[in-house]
Amino acid sequence: MTKKIRLGLIGATVATTWASRSHLPALLASKDFELVAVCTTRAETAEAVRRKVGARLAFHDYREMVASPEIDAVAVVVRVPSHYAPAKAAIEAGKHVYCEWPLGKTTAEGEELAALAKARGVKTAVGLQSRVDPTLGYVKELIESGYVGEILACTVCSMRDGVLERPSSRTWQRDASLAANTFTIGAGHTIDALRFVAGDFARLTALVSTQVNQWYETDTKKTLEVTSPDNVLVSGQLVSGAVASVHVGTIPWAGNEYRMEIYGRAGTLVVTGANTPQFGDLRLQGAQGSNTLADLPVPQRLVLVDPGTPQGDSYNVGQMYCNFAHTIRSGERLHPDFDTAVVLHRFLDSIKLASDTGRQVELKSGD
Repeated sequence: MTKKIRLGLIGATVATTWASRSHLPALLASKDFELVAVCTTRAETAEAVRRKVGARLAFHDYREMVASPEIDAVAVVVRVPSHYAPAKAAIEAGKHVYCEWPLGKTTAEGEELAALAKARGVKTAVGLQSRVDPTLGYVKELIESGYVGEILACTVCSMRDGVLERPSSRTWQRDASLAANTFTIGAGHTIDALRFVAGDFARLTALVSTQVNQWYETDTKKTLEVTSPDNVLVSGQLVSGAVASVHVGTIPWAGNEYRMEIYGRAGTLVVTGANTPQFGDLRLQGAQGSNTLADLPVPQRLVLVDPGTPQGDSYNVGQMYCNFAHTIRSGERLHPDFDTAVVLHRFLDSIKLASDTGRQVELKSGD
């Protein structure tokens, strides 16, 4: 199968959004996918995006789009609370589906979508982009080949800026029940990156906290109550026996860079970046038998995207589409897919349980 896979994008918009910053540039540079259709909630917006990106079809109802015989696969890139319905409709229409993370508002939604995709025989991908990042892929290889030896300890910290005043278009995330916040997104991506390279947790304690419980809405002049967590602290032990700690927070001023440190008997690896690891642009340093870190170049063989794929937000999304295309064409299961997402959903549930009960949680495979 050498022809391009025909894809419809749900969540395309003329505004600056995650879809416009990442998925659209990645798809337009892709050698594997043809962006055939775009879908927004309004006909005029959909048509404007269609003209802008050169797609053939525009829809303002995702149910009509997924029913189109001109589409092989669908990307769901809308707000988290709206992931479930279009993803389910696409699966039921027999389309392959790439859905952004989180897969659903709840673990139950994710489990249902994963089971349905398996029953219908469609291929899936979920937007846990850290798992296809070339730098983190190399870190995983280095650990597995013994670069650091036995892992003794891992630490991860990511403190991102989160303004206390924002317009009403950016205050919807204050509601924890909508599942789009520092815990589900920021901590979800960051902890998944650690689990990807160093292995799963065996036991953990946690604190999931809302430190800033009010935001000021600049256009309405209202002060709004916030229930979404903005600080997540996880400590525990990996299956390998290594001690691990993760702190992900959203704070008002001068946040720091992302930093993951892996310390072993034989060496150390340090990964740094300006944002959460899903965005790429990471720096890798290592030391063996020395206290001096040196830059480690990442092998070009781990880069899947075409040279024309833009750096930044779209780069790892482009990596994801390369993986997705391989899975569709070969039938080979490549992570991250909907099953990967379900495991992460369950893991976040375990973190919340540990925080709510104040107790250590023992984890089983698949949690």
